[in-house]
Amino acid sequence: MADKAKPSEQERAQAFSPSKHVLVPRHEIMTKEEVEELLKRYRIKPQQLPYILASDPIVKEIGAKPGDVIRIIRQTETAGRTVYYRLVVRE
Repeated sequence: MADKAKPSEQERAQAFSPSKHVLVPRHEIMTKEEVEELLKRYRIKPQQLPYILASDPIVKEIGAKPGDVIRIIRQTETAGRTVYYRLVVRE
């Protein structure tokens, strides 16, 4: 029998793409200008946004870093199009 080597972390990450799953909403990194406009609109500081961990698979996939703000766009039959924002943080 041939020994099967365990796949590396990078190979496992490539095999699983969260963004391709039907239940995962669209995630995108916001530009600095968009973040400034968002914070001004709601009169908040970045730390007042809900958090998402830098280790989250979707965060890794889109290449977001701690300090980035992610826009999450969900489409549902009941609520229609809803937009959420998350601040990427370290663990």
